[in-house]
Amino acid sequence: MSKEQSSRKVRAAVPSVHSVLQFSAVPHLIKKYGKPLVLEAIRISQAEIREALVRIGKTALSETHEAAFVARVQSHLRDLTKTSLVPVINLTGTVLHTNLGRAPLAGEAIEAVVNVARGASNLEYDLDAGRRGDRDSHLSCKICRLTGAEAATIVNNNAAAVLLMLNSLALRKEVVVSRGELIEIGGSFRLPDIMTRAGCKLREIGTTNRTHLHDFAEALGPRTALLLKAHRSNFSIEGFSAAVSEKDLAALSKELRIPFVVDLGSGTLIDLCQFGLPHEPTVAETLAHGADLVSFSGDKLLGGPQCGIIAGRGDLVAKINKNPLKRALRVDKMTIAALSATLDLYADPSLTLSSIPALRLLARAESEIHAVAQRMQPLVANQLGVAAEVETIACKSQVGSGAFPVDALPSAGLAIRPTIGKRGRGAALKRLASAFGALPRPVIGRLHNGALVLDLRCLEDEAIFVQQLPFLRIEGTSSR
Repeated sequence: MSKEQSSRKVRAAVPSVHSVLQFSAVPHLIKKYGKPLVLEAIRISQAEIREALVRIGKTALSETHEAAFVARVQSHLRDLTKTSLVPVINLTGTVLHTNLGRAPLAGEAIEAVVNVARGASNLEYDLDAGRRGDRDSHLSCKICRLTGAEAATIVNNNAAAVLLMLNSLALRKEVVVSRGELIEIGGSFRLPDIMTRAGCKLREIGTTNRTHLHDFAEALGPRTALLLKAHRSNFSIEGFSAAVSEKDLAALSKELRIPFVVDLGSGTLIDLCQFGLPHEPTVAETLAHGADLVSFSGDKLLGGPQCGIIAGRGDLVAKINKNPLKRALRVDKMTIAALSATLDLYADPSLTLSSIPALRLLARAESEIHAVAQRMQPLVANQLGVAAEVETIACKSQVGSGAFPVDALPSAGLAIRPTIGKRGRGAALKRLASAFGALPRPVIGRLHNGALVLDLRCLEDEAIFVQQLPFLRIEGTSSR
């Protein structure tokens, strides 16, 4: 048989689109998924079967029969409509995990989002005046009350806040920054690159480990637009080092009438020491030290939705708000609703810790986490059977998202080790991690010292974790 004849037979063996549309189950699929998606799934199925026939050198497969073909189409329809963004259980030990969505929202914030998402809202409408309003007005007063700022504005993240400040206040001029603060954040975004995109010129001073006030004073000139201090939130320089205080920089900037701005990164609104956590500069402290503007994130230590906040002098915020980029970087109604509800939870400091999940998880007692580990250990061990050994361990959590880079939080968890010799242990660990990641609500841990470690600091809903353990399947093992 010639190649052309074989090709014709293969094509003839696969049901045509028209014939598949006549199958009894297809109208139900069209009603559920819509005809365009069903047609796409049919064509994908046809191409797969043709490829399989050519590969094995046959001109017929059982999968061309109606029931088998419809089953294949249904499988592709499920894949085509599957939601890729799903909830997971974060047992990595990093509380504010950038890749896992950072801060979980408080119930009040979630409810506020749902309320405004259902329909129309007064996003940019002044109900009292009966005319167009300003979307920042829903948040600025609350931010100012909590920080002592004169004014505030909100954009979609802190990198955008820094970009907007620089472009608004230092376009085509110089910004003086200590070399030891030229930070790089996640995703290889670097402060010097942001400055370039903002249209200003970097004037770096000092050395990596030591910068003095006279370095700033000597760098200032007629082209200087800003003094910028970037909080080293994701690394630490120790040993023979020196940095200029915010108070000294503020005094220098006021003497020369040059704005002093601080990129605080994962800024917090309250002193975390009261919860047994290390001290992190608050926005109010930074402004009190003399900063003219402070930028910080809403979805890190603040515990709200992703956004960037700029707070400080009223005249500078007004200038920033006139920048056309502000519209491109503005936040939507759902972010505003979530942030507004989160800020309200700071009104009563005695309730803040219990109300804001991120803070509650960070301050969770080691003894409480250890008790969770003891409850979970026999359940996980029973499910895995002889496939793995499960041990309760002490471990260290980290804050994440660039906060407290050298501080670890005492925690507890489970160390799960496959019962296999040294050969193939790496592959077995990956299969183990994949099995937990394939659960209905994926469980994400970390691989450490030959074990899959599940740090239980962030496990508050034990029922969800336990209920899905029967679905745990590890390829190539005898887990139950």
